[in-house]
Amino acid sequence: MNKKQLLNYWKKSFESAGIKPELLEVYLNYIRPLIQNEVPIIFDFNHLCLLLGRTPEYLASAINSNTEHYRTFKIPKRKTGFREITAPYPALMECQYWIYHNILKKVKIHPAAQGFTFNKSIITNSTIHICQEQFLKIDLKDFFPSIKINRIITVFKKLGYSHRVSFYLAALCCYDDELPQGAPTSPTLSNIIAKPLDARLFAFAKKFDLKYTRYADDLAFTGENIPSIFIEYITKIIEDLDLEVNSKKTILQQKKGKRILTGVSIADSEIKIPREYKRNLKQEIHFIKTYGLSSHIRKKKIRHPNYLQSVIGKVIFWLGVEPKSEYARASLAYLKSLEN
Repeated sequence: MNKKQLLNYWKKSFESAGIKPELLEVYLNYIRPLIQNEVPIIFDFNHLCLLLGRTPEYLASAINSNTEHYRTFKIPKRKTGFREITAPYPALMECQYWIYHNILKKVKIHPAAQGFTFNKSIITNSTIHICQEQFLKIDLKDFFPSIKINRIITVFKKLGYSHRVSFYLAALCCYDDELPQGAPTSPTLSNIIAKPLDARLFAFAKKFDLKYTRYADDLAFTGENIPSIFIEYITKIIEDLDLEVNSKKTILQQKKGKRILTGVSIADSEIKIPREYKRNLKQEIHFIKTYGLSSHIRKKKIRHPNYLQSVIGKVIFWLGVEPKSEYARASLAYLKSLEN
């Protein structure tokens, strides 16, 4: 059924339901942009309950008291410290997946966004920046929590939803009126909301013959010449859009040397795994082979419940970046043999 046929279907449905002529056009005007944007038609709270398969009591609680529908835990960061994750309980997560698949997935994002989008990854992100003379990396501070509910409401309103329905959808995607780290809707919402930022920074980079990408909160610029004054210009653009730079993590490299972007080395003519990552991983694999998995875990007092799977994951990442590595391929086969 094409868009015109769908609109006619709804028109006939309204007429069959006895909708008065003066209200008929109001309803049709409401659903037109939703049909045009290929997103589900949602009229009100009760309609949303039916679409999500939730009782009005549950949905009212998830919308008005959403902090009660999340759990918070910490995971170790790549280097030091911990990252706090706020993840929804299964019932709310199902609602968020429905919103993601049926609504958010339909919204176009800027091509410069390399994270949380189809056919893009840290590999595509880093590949764009190899063989460049100079490198600037800028980190956005508290990226997800800095995105408040009003900006999320605007995303849904732009698709054609009423303010009230937009509030319901936004509240279901929020934790305490902010974008939570662990919700399945958060990455895509962040990309949609960052589209104006990506557009302005992409235009800025193009003007000075630079390459620009963004992977979540990591912004990267590369090219022949990146004066330090550019950091001020870029910071101004970011702040204009109500986001903040984590200046402690800003890196400008105007000479060749070690360059790491989203965990991948971009210093050479092709992307590689950083030397330190390889060295540490090779050491782990050596100990496993030498002492045996169980003995190594006891000797090192490793408490990770899925330690073997985590090491396998690291090797898979290595192969993703360097698919020709015979050592990584052989190590993966050996580690997988220990799973049985």
